[in-house]
Amino acid sequence: MVRRTDWPLPPPDDGRPPFGGGPEDGAADEGYGPEAEDPDGYGGPGHSDRSGRGGASRRGRSRGRREPSEDRVRETSLSPEERARAICLRLLTGSPRTRKQLADALAKREVDADVAEAVLDRLEAAGLIDDAAFAGAWVESRHHGRGLARRALARELRTRGVAATVVDEAVSRLDSDTEEETARELVARKLRATRGLDRDKRIRRLAGMLARRGYGEGLAIRVVREALEAEGEDAEDLPAD
Repeated sequence: MVRRTDWPLPPPDDGRPPFGGGPEDGAADEGYGPEAEDPDGYGGPGHSDRSGRGGASRRGRSRGRREPSEDRVRETSLSPEERARAICLRLLTGSPRTRKQLADALAKREVDADVAEAVLDRLEAAGLIDDAAFAGAWVESRHHGRGLARRALARELRTRGVAATVVDEAVSRLDSDTEEETARELVARKLRATRGLDRDKRIRRLAGMLARRGYGEGLAIRVVREALEAEGEDAEDLPAD
């Protein structure tokens, strides 16, 4: 029997956006938690049909059980290096990942640390892992898509294992003027929903929305103050900065 030694090809470009939605994209003001991921690329264990029909035969119930994934079965015939690479490529096909995210997925699958390191080095050399490109795309996507400020973006990147120097470089591309303009747009969109509330409650709600997106207290208060004054609300006792 001839053993296959060729490594799998890189994942195809399927045209999907670089970052899919996760739990943190579901609600506008729910903060920033890590994405819900299936690092193995598999669903849950198989289960039987629980339709509750009386007299169902054993054979009928067995049809509801989920068969093992073809990918998982095929993994058993691969060398440790091939298996580690296949796991990484499957994850990268779904969405971009940082080196740390892939390393964590391999560790969860009990891939030998030396094997994992070697495979990750090869993927990085081939350009399939690029934390700097990941961080830059993340900042662009999350700022324009969610209106997150530099502080929140840096926190998200750190939780994904991006090095501090890479994080600093990525968020530095977002300048203060752009950040302030985005804060004003966020308040303008939220302002109508707060009408009818007393002034202090409106201030807390609007400033809190900006704070959850990583904007500093001084900027948040100033932007909210100016928005309320433009609407005719008395905000003279609020600090200007």
